[in-house]
Order: sequence, then C-alpha cells, then structure tokens
Amino acid sequence: MVDADQTFVIVGGGLAGAKAAETLRAEGFTGRVILICDERDHPYERPPLSKGYLLGKEERDSVFVHEPAWYAQNDIELHLGETVDAIDREAKTVRFGEDGTLVRYDKLLLATGAEPRRLDIPGTDLAGVHHLRRLAHAERLKHVLTALGRDNGHIVIAGAGWIGLEVAAAAREYGAEVTVVEPAQTPLHAVLGPELGNLFAELHREHGVRFHFGAQLTEIVGQDGMVLAARTDDGEEHPAHDVLAAIGAAPRIGLAEAAGLEIADRAHGGGVVVDERLRTSDPDIYAAGDVASFPHTLFGTHLRVEHWANALNGGPAAARAMLGRDVTYDRVPYFFSDQYDLGMEYSGWAPAGSYDEVVIRGDAGKRQFISFWIKDGRVLAGMNVNVWDVTEPIQKLIRSKTQVNTEALADPHIPLESLVS
Repeated sequence: MVDADQTFVIVGGGLAGAKAAETLRAEGFTGRVILICDERDHPYERPPLSKGYLLGKEERDSVFVHEPAWYAQNDIELHLGETVDAIDREAKTVRFGEDGTLVRYDKLLLATGAEPRRLDIPGTDLAGVHHLRRLAHAERLKHVLTALGRDNGHIVIAGAGWIGLEVAAAAREYGAEVTVVEPAQTPLHAVLGPELGNLFAELHREHGVRFHFGAQLTEIVGQDGMVLAARTDDGEEHPAHDVLAAIGAAPRIGLAEAAGLEIADRAHGGGVVVDERLRTSDPDIYAAGDVASFPHTLFGTHLRVEHWANALNGGPAAARAMLGRDVTYDRVPYFFSDQYDLGMEYSGWAPAGSYDEVVIRGDAGKRQFISFWIKDGRVLAGMNVNVWDVTEPIQKLIRSKTQVNTEALADPHIPLESLVS
C-alpha cells in the first residue's frame, strides 16, 4: 500500500523521469517525489535537438517538458546538476551530489537514458569533433552549422542513422557541405533494410549530401587543435572543418550494474532487464525509457527502444506500477523523423532478417507512400512517408497478427481498417 510517508526517487531527468514524476502526482501520490538530474537544465525532450531547435525553427524554451515553476508547484524535489553514484539495495538508499547526500527510497525508478557512442580513433580530442545527445550539444552544433554555412565549410558525419541524417539535412539547410561516412551500403540499413534505405540516400543526394558507403573513419586529422580532414579505412581522405559522431547510443547501465541488477546481453539491447511492469530484478526498483530492456509479448523478445514515444509512455507506466496499479507495458514501438520536405512515422519492429518482403502502398517515387514489412503474411512494421493519420490502423494491423492479402495491402483505395480482422 502506498501512503504519504513514502519516498519515491527518480534517477534521470529526461522525458521518462519527468513524465513519471508528473504521473505520480496525477495519480494522487502524496509522498515525497525526488527527481535527480545530472544536467543543469530542467528536463527536456530530445527530438527537437536534431530537428526544429537545431534548425532554429523552435525556441529553446519549447524543448522543456514542464515550465520550471511546475516542479515546486507540484512538490517535486528537483536536483539539477547532481549525479547519483551508488545504490545501496539493502539499505534502500541512493547517494548523490558532491557531498554524498544519502536519501532513502521506498521505490526507485531508473530513467538514466543513453549516451552517444564514441569514436575510438585518433583525433577525437580535437575541438571540431561533436556528439548530439544533450541540449548543450545541440546549442554548440547550431553555432557550428551556422558558421559552416556562412563560410562554405564542410562537416563529415560518421553514421547514416536517424541522427546522422537529420543533422545532414540541417547542415544542408544552413548551407554547409556534408559528407556522410557509413559502413553499410545504404542509410538506415539496420532499421529499414536496403529497400527503403536507398530512398533516403537519393533524398539526401538531391540536396547535395555526399555519401561514402562501405567505410568507417580511422583518423581525424588536425592542426593546432582544429579539424582538417577525416580518413577512412579504405584510404580516402575527406576535407572537414568539423566531424559529428552519430554512431548510435549505449544505455547508461553503470549505476544499475554496480547495484547488481540484471543486465540484458547485447542481442537484447544491453539495457536493464525489466518485466512487463517495468520492474527490475529488485522488486522495489523500476526502469523506463532508453535504459530499459522489456519483454514484448507481441514480438516475442526483450526490446530496448531509444525513441521519444518509449520515454513518453514508459515513464508514466513505471510510475503507475510503482503505485501498485495493474500495468502491462507493451506499446508498439514508434518514432518519427523530418528531413527536408519528407516527414515519416514508423511503427513496429522489423530488424534485418526478420521479414520476408516489403510491400509498398502508394508512390515511393513521389515519396508519398506507406511501406510494410511482412513475415508469413503478417505485418511486423509500417512506415508512412508524407501520408498522415494512419498510425492507428498500422498499429492495429501489427497487433492483430492478421495474415493480410498483400495485393489489398498495396492498394491505396482499400481502407487499412478493413484489413484488420
């Protein structure tokens, strides 16, 4: 039973942590809520960092989850710029801050997120090498892209995933020269496969982006602390004033690992293992957002999902579970991207090798279509490109596990809703 004398601690001040705190109060919890964030900024959302805010189309204040005054108004004890360095599961305490403050918890939520993977090559200590994960990174990168556009400068981006491509699009809109280096043969190969990856390659080529596929960076060359070029493992050298490492993110599991919580293997994302209630191997500790590896009955495996919707929905689900509510977290993974005049939404999970075919509904040449990844006649995932208000029927198709007629699926004149049994 939850009562007013209890203390719930949330470690991690991103979207998942902030929405968990909001949900605790909305659900009537009157005990202490302590939210510990290692950044000095109030909790914010990450998608604008590579989209609207990076492009200068959204104001800085628009990225924050709540107004700064909201936390005090809702009696949330917010600790900014404080790092939790230990969990004592036996004593049920967390230690944080420079003075080693100890706080006892009744329930603990880990929403520690992920951090950008680093390039392990010479030259990464140069001033012009960047990552994009935090608001401070986006602020710095916005200034960099503005200068590159003004001076006809060149940025090399390592990685043709979502962050790499969104930054490439932003850089071109600023007027910078862009080269993207990617080990696979197409962008987004692990997510979309070659069938759709080529579409994104052509989109960016039309806007002046140069791709170097089948290669990876081996050295960043500089002089007087500044970047001059980036070299690849096939002997090529690309001129550069700046380099962005966009090679993925790793879950921040150090705190959980040191506390002895179960950690998933790399095949399942390497995050903190939780059950369907987002509860870890310790019944009083929960995990949500980028760091959590949760069992998804629909796909029959543990998933670790790094996208915005998982934080938006996972934080509240964990909060309700902490309150003893009946929770089963099985959201269909969802994310979106905006690049130039292309907007897309993706629902589902269809990694390379998991599907038999890709069915296109609409005109891929005009970049106005829906693509479906199919296994044994069932829809595993769907991506709508410049087609809107179809996420709900796509997700219903995925959840239904209905064997669909692929000809009907490809016919835009047949309503998607009619294909769900």
